[in-house]
Amino acid sequence: MRIFTIGSLALSLTVSALPAQDAPVAPGRARARSLGVAPGVFATGTANAITDVAGVRVGHATLIVGDSVRTGITAILPHEGNAFLDRVPAAMYVGNGFGKLLGVTQVDELGELETPILLTCTLCVWRAADPLGEWMLGQPGMERVRSINPVVGETNDGRLNAIRSRPVDAVAVRRALEGARSGPVAEGSVGAGTGTIAFGWKGGIGTSSRALPPSLGGWTVGVLVQSNFGGVLQVMGAPVGRELGRYAFKDAAERGDGSIMIVVATDAPLSDRNLRRLAARTMMGLGRTGASASSGSGDYAIAFSTARTVRRAWDAERLATTELANEQTSALFQAVIEATEEAIYNSLFTATTVEGNGARVEAIALESVARILAKYRVGGTR
Repeated sequence: MRIFTIGSLALSLTVSALPAQDAPVAPGRARARSLGVAPGVFATGTANAITDVAGVRVGHATLIVGDSVRTGITAILPHEGNAFLDRVPAAMYVGNGFGKLLGVTQVDELGELETPILLTCTLCVWRAADPLGEWMLGQPGMERVRSINPVVGETNDGRLNAIRSRPVDAVAVRRALEGARSGPVAEGSVGAGTGTIAFGWKGGIGTSSRALPPSLGGWTVGVLVQSNFGGVLQVMGAPVGRELGRYAFKDAAERGDGSIMIVVATDAPLSDRNLRRLAARTMMGLGRTGASASSGSGDYAIAFSTARTVRRAWDAERLATTELANEQTSALFQAVIEATEEAIYNSLFTATTVEGNGARVEAIALESVARILAKYRVGGTR
């Protein structure tokens, strides 16, 4: 633990050095709560990750080749069964549609997922979709399936990654899918976050969760982000980007372009209609971090429910579901805003400096963040 004292306010910074499988934070980096950054009013789940929603698993394949390839795949599996045969309701929300999100029209039309969700780089979307479809078609019970809708999201990592080489292949996709696990999730410069940039610093994968108290249903909401966007970074209101002199429109060349993919999971029994409402609230959490959804930013959210009472068998003739009423969704909306905000902070604070493709992007200095938080009396040990 390192202690930073600014005036009368002491702020501790705890940096994990445990093995990746136990606490997947790179040496010298930390999650937001280690800096006392704990947005909102609700408690987190056990791992403070999207995997706190029972059954949800996350896997990464990180591709680092020579001095040019810096990209990867992140897979989110909605439950432990076959996602095609046992479908979950799902919905999309588009904050700004500058992107290449594959499978969106069928999710909008039917309100359900039939594959895991993959995240990758912009020019790798189609390279990832084909092996995802092949992997799904090879699962038991899929012998007669003649149509499938892979869902693949992206952000553009072309500064650090030789994106035109389109290095993602079937081996990487399978590694991410078959390596998906519950529990703690590796964050920062891993998987689909290997080459991403956010607010001018190294971005990446981040995750967080909220667990509602029994009086509000006891539901869990988990969020995972692939951060690669711009704006004027603020951390719980503290003007970090301005203080560090790095922000959109500081000069004519920096306009805050980029993208973010936000994946939301919940065990609350929501219809696809209310899942769209849930996905829409992620944009409020995104905005709290200082994002501006610039013209060149693709800001997408996809939300799904794992609740068995809203699952959909692929060959069902009728569906009998039990879902939450509209009036019971407000606490979930608050929870997803909080979890989205914290997931973005985690993506920044756990990311490591990356060199590739002739460029170098620094990780944000946690000591500097701690000093700014202390200056503005934000956060503190919790």
